[in-house]
Amino acid sequence: MTKLPRRSILRGMMQGVAVGVALPFLDVFLDNKGTALAATGQSLPVRFGTWFWGCGITTSRWLPKQTGADYEMPVDLAPMAAHRGNVTILSGFNVPLDGVPNSPHITGNLALRTGIPVPDNSVKAPTFDVLVADQIGAASRFRSLEISCVGAPASYSYRSASSPNPSETSPAALYQRIFAEGFQDPSAAEFKPDPQTMARHSVLSSVSDDRKRLMRDLGADDRRRLDEYFSSVRQLEQQLALQLEKPAPIENFQKPDAPKTNIQSSEIDNVVETHRLMAGLLANALACNQTRVFNMVFSDSASTLRRAGDTTSHHQLTHEELSHTKLGYQEKAAYFATRSMDGWGAFLDALADIKEGSGTLLDNCLVVAHSDCSEAKVHAVDGIPVMIAGKAGGRVRTGFHLSGNGDPISRVGLTAQQIMGVQTDRWGERSMATNRTITELMV
Repeated sequence: MTKLPRRSILRGMMQGVAVGVALPFLDVFLDNKGTALAATGQSLPVRFGTWFWGCGITTSRWLPKQTGADYEMPVDLAPMAAHRGNVTILSGFNVPLDGVPNSPHITGNLALRTGIPVPDNSVKAPTFDVLVADQIGAASRFRSLEISCVGAPASYSYRSASSPNPSETSPAALYQRIFAEGFQDPSAAEFKPDPQTMARHSVLSSVSDDRKRLMRDLGADDRRRLDEYFSSVRQLEQQLALQLEKPAPIENFQKPDAPKTNIQSSEIDNVVETHRLMAGLLANALACNQTRVFNMVFSDSASTLRRAGDTTSHHQLTHEELSHTKLGYQEKAAYFATRSMDGWGAFLDALADIKEGSGTLLDNCLVVAHSDCSEAKVHAVDGIPVMIAGKAGGRVRTGFHLSGNGDPISRVGLTAQQIMGVQTDRWGERSMATNRTITELMV
């Protein structure tokens, strides 16, 4: 089969505009193994995301008793059994508080994402997903997508303190954002740039042209502020420029149908259906390079999940329900932890169902799944459950259970950043400051 040089294709597509462009994934552009671009040997792009569920785990039903590759899979991990070789279980990583009050459902969650234990919602941002998006997000239409399935906005992605990146809560709204106005179908026979996008791009270009003139007339502090401003403008300009280029063809891509608007609520069956629709839309968005970074919230940190016809939430149950005398755990609360892991398995299915090169979309992802605590009844921030899914394009070893033996959970965030190409060798503060990656994960 004839192999086309990647550079010649990019030169024609970009028309001299020095911005990132969606990589074409047809076999003609790949090597004989279907894992790299034929002309350069460059790997297929790696996507990064987080998947979050609230109120932790039922330890006896989730935590494997053995470490290594041959661990016995507890009942709550059964939904991901088909992807066992593509997932690593991380347990025993802690949040050292250093005297900081443990704010329920906040401290542990945001410590994992920032490397800093926080006593309240005043988050010392950015979170690690934003640092990764700064590294890889400019090459796609959306720098990142934040999604909440619980019927209300919930986002644990922060660029600045106390200001979470807004999340989409409706499958219909998410579809409109991704696949309606501004979307260019890579399988369409004709390509017509959106006139509004062209106008916005033209305005931004003229603003950028004025930068040097403005800079000459300002003092040092204002120049610094304008430099920060124009940096954000350039990022938006790059993303708009992508919309003015004909998208690269995507193997077997079909634009999904618009979902029917469903009832948005915290009722568990509605959340599961919302998540199913959102996961499918997100997987397609990743496949056609609408974004390379995402944050999916299955349930909020103080989990408001509830059964149909019941006003008692998952969170309430973790504090009010007595442990079953024979089972040794809170049976009703455990139901929601189990359904959360059903959602995790379905999310992995959605990524694995999309073929990409010689593998799947999941093979070219790095997903960090985690909760806000281990045992919600006592708001424990020791042993917060974490799962790493996907091969990250061959950069990650998966398929085993690893215990952190009490090490700071910031090692997870540092490792994820390095895998995704963020140039940092140390992350976190105080007792969470670390320069130790989880080498067992890294190829």
